[in-house]
Amino acid sequence: MKPWIPLAALALALSPLAVVHPVRISGHSMEPALADGDLRWALRAWASPAPRRGDVWVVEGPNGSSVKRVIGLPGDTVTWRGPDLWINGQRLDEPWVIRPERAGEGRKACEKGYLVLGDNRPGSQDGRSWGAVPTKTMLGRILQGY
Repeated sequence: MKPWIPLAALALALSPLAVVHPVRISGHSMEPALADGDLRWALRAWASPAPRRGDVWVVEGPNGSSVKRVIGLPGDTVTWRGPDLWINGQRLDEPWVIRPERAGEGRKACEKGYLVLGDNRPGSQDGRSWGAVPTKTMLGRILQGY
């Protein structure tokens, strides 16, 4: 057998991982859509369309990578008062949020980035404290089951 054949076979076997990769969900910030320990597939950012409101993405936050839902898009201003989120003055319907944050209020301008939040708002460290994340920190879009 030619020595390059096993190398070519290995490269061919691993090539799908250049486009999609497994992601293990860690923590409770995306419950109930994604539970701690779930395994999902993510389409790498370079192969994904631009993030859309409601998409779930792997992002590089200040404390490492995490999985969050895209809420604010570049140019948006996001305001929250108790359980309600407002995008550019219009209330956002969020059917994915089962446990909204009941207290607090704030405002974030996305400018050129994306505001990402966990679905389990009381148990999520997210864009409410980080602010909008730049495009380069958007690592991949979750493909399954949310």
